Amino acid sequence: MSAVARVKDEDIALVRDRTSIADIIGESVTLRPAGGGNLKGLCPFHDEKTPSFTVAPARNVFYCHGCGQGGDAIKFLMDAEHLSFIESIERLASRAGIQLRYETDNSPSAPRPQTGHRQRLLAAHVAAAEFYRDQLGTPGARKAREFLAQRGFGRDAAERYGCGFAPDSWDALAKHLRQKGFTAEELNSAGLTKPARSGSLIDRFRRRLLWPIKDLTGDVIGFGARKLFDDDDGPKYLNTPESPLYKKSHVLYGIDQAKREIAKRGRAVIVEGYTDVMACHEAGEPTAVATCGTAFGVDHIGVLRRLLMDSDSFTGEIIYTFDGDAAGQKAALRAFEEDQRFVGRTFIAVSPDNMDPCELRLAKGDLAVRDLIAGREPLVDFALRHTIARFDLDTVEGRVEAMRRAAPLVAKIKDREKRPEYARKLAGDLGMDLEPVQRAVNAALRGSTPAEAAPVARAAEAPQRQVERESLKLALQEPVLAGPMFDTVGPENYGDGVYQAIRTAIQEAGGVQSVSAGGVVWIEKVRDSCDDLAGKGLISELSVEPLHVDGMVDPRYVQITLARLQMGSVTTRIRDLKSKVQRVNPVAYKDEYLALAGELFSLEQQARALREQAAGGL
Repeated sequence: MSAVARVKDEDIALVRDRTSIADIIGESVTLRPAGGGNLKGLCPFHDEKTPSFTVAPARNVFYCHGCGQGGDAIKFLMDAEHLSFIESIERLASRAGIQLRYETDNSPSAPRPQTGHRQRLLAAHVAAAEFYRDQLGTPGARKAREFLAQRGFGRDAAERYGCGFAPDSWDALAKHLRQKGFTAEELNSAGLTKPARSGSLIDRFRRRLLWPIKDLTGDVIGFGARKLFDDDDGPKYLNTPESPLYKKSHVLYGIDQAKREIAKRGRAVIVEGYTDVMACHEAGEPTAVATCGTAFGVDHIGVLRRLLMDSDSFTGEIIYTFDGDAAGQKAALRAFEEDQRFVGRTFIAVSPDNMDPCELRLAKGDLAVRDLIAGREPLVDFALRHTIARFDLDTVEGRVEAMRRAAPLVAKIKDREKRPEYARKLAGDLGMDLEPVQRAVNAALRGSTPAEAAPVARAAEAPQRQVERESLKLALQEPVLAGPMFDTVGPENYGDGVYQAIRTAIQEAGGVQSVSAGGVVWIEKVRDSCDDLAGKGLISELSVEPLHVDGMVDPRYVQITLARLQMGSVTTRIRDLKSKVQRVNPVAYKDEYLALAGELFSLEQQARALREQAAGGL
């Protein structure tokens, strides 16, 4: 039985300390300033139109106020990329140049027996990409080089996009990778090889031009392979199969190179193939991406929305490029069906000569590609024009049927203020009065699926609960400043059960005065000490929520907050005591009455002192 390995705690702390959570999350989510040093973006864990995903770089934590997901950079990678804890640590350590040390149950400092499975698969892909790239220069790859050259891509472009060639061999890659120490199980799991009937391994790709497919972080997770030879009886394009790394519904070719320009320019261009992506980038349109062997769908939209910051307050542009043939028109109409998932404006760009961007660049140059994108038209205009074009508008039957088919498209326009104008336009295009067209649009609206209800915002909390919340934020975000003042105010001062559990967890974690420096390590320690599940989730939220103070937090603000916190519990006790005093007969129960009255007097003095300290206000 092999030893169980774990990373040393000091190394985990070092990884957390040297990792910028804003950089990690910024690889897949466009973040914008949100005040107080925090950043905001669209949550990668649920669909939303208004940004509620908050990152606090000063404390290296994140939290989504919409779905409740939160934690540090390690937790983000675990949730966003479905990695194990050890795989997340290893990814971040590699990025930060940290050599991890491992402990096992039978040897304190033994090296870890095996790297995380995902990291092994990624390493295999890196080795495969290098192998294929080297093969592109061999005599056997002449047809692949000719294919690229005929489409306007020379050696420099091939290197820029990592193009490669799978040689005319059944197992050249398999042998190469086995010699590098990769197991058969790893290569099959990665989709680089497949088992033969004989039990040996054979390469998945053979005699094909290859493009490495990368994820948002730039890791190679698969390959796209183009058929070159007439006697190849396989499909024109063959992609890596679904694997632990490669999920075709999420993958966009070129996203690793395009992501920064997409965020910067506020637009993304959707093309249909690998060479189209290359052509757009080479022509000066570096926001182009393409799907890999599947239609552009919901998950792809999610990836782009987060990069575009496609929200209620910021509307990006999504530009589809399709061939002008029947298949391209069908694809464009299908894209319009998904249009509602974007807040931003959606357009379509179709070459007048029905050429794709690669063909257009070859025939007319780089400027023609940029002009194609610049000449985009709103997708709804395109959809309406091509829908009614299928009918004979010279006949009553044709006009009515065209109206019935087009009205639901007008009803789907997300900007409701534009619907009346498009209804008028549709009536004009059909040669009909506005009234029947408007009735058809309204009928389509009534029959459509209601929009998903927006998440109900957390109800405003009572003033005392707000004070309790603020005090916990101080302890989590500014522990050094909160210091002994916070620790003297115990859990009994919290009326909310979840807040009380968090206050107890802070105590269990050693108290605020034990902290020499705040940040994610302290927040994680408190979370680990919290037995309440709701409390664990709330700790992430409180660690990024802005404090209710103008300017810098100072000791005076801490004093005011803690005084108000105690005021709440003291006031409650005063109210309860007054009720008891009123119920006690001062003659029959003189001693009890005097004891209660003395306690009440003492509490009222304490309340007076606290009011003086609390003067200033939250």
